[in-house]
Amino acid sequence: MDHRRAYDDFSSPQQMHADCEALERNNPRLERAARAAVEHASPSLHFEDYPREARKKEIRISDATARLANALHLHLD
Repeated sequence: MDHRRAYDDFSSPQQMHADCEALERNNPRLERAARAAVEHASPSLHFEDYPREARKKEIRISDATARLANALHLHLD
């Protein structure tokens, strides 16, 4: 049975550091992820970034829906 670990116990700290630097240089996705991690959220979550109130959609209740709601005593007025 092989008892290998998920990491390399025999590498020196200098070698592991060099491996991390090589990964950073050769992996553009990692660079993009690091930049995205420190950027502001988009779209913004701040109220002041949306100064106007958005118009709400109109909800229409059909006659069939109203009859069903009334039968269930769910008064939709």
